[in-house]
Amino acid sequence: MATAQQNQMSDTEMMLSGYGLTLAEFTYRMPDYQSVLNTFSWQLYDLAPDYPKLFKFIAFWQETIEGPLHHVRFTHRKLISPGEWRNCVGEFTIH
Repeated sequence: MATAQQNQMSDTEMMLSGYGLTLAEFTYRMPDYQSVLNTFSWQLYDLAPDYPKLFKFIAFWQETIEGPLHHVRFTHRKLISPGEWRNCVGEFTIH
C-alpha cells in the first residue's frame, strides 16, 4: 500500500515526507563483450540511509539484466533543508 501511495505523491509531498533526490551511476559489463564497461545513470526520490528503491533496483538488475554490474556510485541530497549561507570576504587577482 505504501508503494501505491508513493506513486500518487507529488515531488513536493515526497520531499516533505523525508525523501531526497538520489542519483545513481551504474557501471556494468556489456553482455557480449565482457571487457567493455558501459554506464547507466538513474535519478529517483529515495529515503536515506536505507535507500529501499535503489537496492530494489540493484536486485532487479542482478536477477534480470544480462550485463553484470561492475560498481554503483550514488549521491543523495535532501532538497528541503535549512538555508545555507556563508559570508566570504576576499578577492583573488588572476592576472
